[in-house]
Amino acid sequence: MTTILLADDHQVLREALRLLLEMQADFKVIAETGDGLEAAGLAEKHKPDVLIVDMMMPGLSGLEVARRIKRVAPATKIIVLSMYDTESYVVEALQAGVAGYVLKKSSSQELVFAIRQALDGNLYLSPSLNERAIQAYMQRSTDSRVEDPFEALTDREREVFQLAVEGLSNPQIAEKLTLSARTVEMHRGNLMKKLGLKSQTELVKYAVKRGVV
Repeated sequence: MTTILLADDHQVLREALRLLLEMQADFKVIAETGDGLEAAGLAEKHKPDVLIVDMMMPGLSGLEVARRIKRVAPATKIIVLSMYDTESYVVEALQAGVAGYVLKKSSSQELVFAIRQALDGNLYLSPSLNERAIQAYMQRSTDSRVEDPFEALTDREREVFQLAVEGLSNPQIAEKLTLSARTVEMHRGNLMKKLGLKSQTELVKYAVKRGVV
């Protein structure tokens, strides 16, 4: 039985996906959530065979969830569901170690096919995505890659980053992450310094540019 974790912040879509997937005799949805932080925790706890994750979610982005899960549960196959067909998004997802990138406009049969391809050890991209162009883009970005300050952020700093971008105050972030407000303030100061940012406005602009929101 293939175990699946669903992570998407649209409840109606999650419910539809669960029904779709459980029509397959060998698929079992063992947990679901609409929050990125919770998705990371559930994936670490259950280590599902497959994680289906939305690109954009509150708490943590789908890509950040993917990066973490590849560290703690490398055998889990990750399928990103996304409304974005921009090459840069696809490339970043592939670099995060996902096994599939499926556009939300795709058919239900395509998602099932993507899951089975991933389980067989294959990479799956929605047909409208040009795989050769993406592979060439990945090669170019690898060859000419400059140090990305975002990669220097710790996991905790990335959590604070995401929640700050969502507009939460330091006390609200502290409550969500079970930290002290002083600790959150320290992490926020560190990440702002690493990214070369000076204000909340610059933080949001940076997040938009990276596709985090």
